[in-house]
Amino acid sequence: MNRIISSKEKKRLSQDIDDSYSSRHIALDPKGYFLIKVNQEQNELIVQHFSNSIDDKGIARDPNTGKILQCKNGVERVPINVFKGKTAKEIGIKLTETKEPLPISKLDHALYLGRELQKAEYCLINGKPYIQD
Repeated sequence: MNRIISSKEKKRLSQDIDDSYSSRHIALDPKGYFLIKVNQEQNELIVQHFSNSIDDKGIARDPNTGKILQCKNGVERVPINVFKGKTAKEIGIKLTETKEPLPISKLDHALYLGRELQKAEYCLINGKPYIQD
């Protein structure tokens, strides 16, 4: 007989599954990377798209300087595109249907962006701070 799982157990199981997927290796997208921000004052999601080049070791480098791109190195970069919208779906459509060439070349990257945009939209609607994974 199946036992009923509590909502607390479901949440823990979901988190365990997500954590296991988050720890796997994924190849970087040669089309670039995205920074997602929530602007509560303007009630919008802002997605900045940055270029990169991937070297033969799979490391992201600044295409202009050749320096390794790091999350916290203090270097301010200029996005090559900025997408704005009120919902995750609106941004998703802009990313996948309105810009040529497409700024995404990897399916796992697209899935990641969809998940992050949903999380950002939740934060926008609920007035919570958003932190991109």
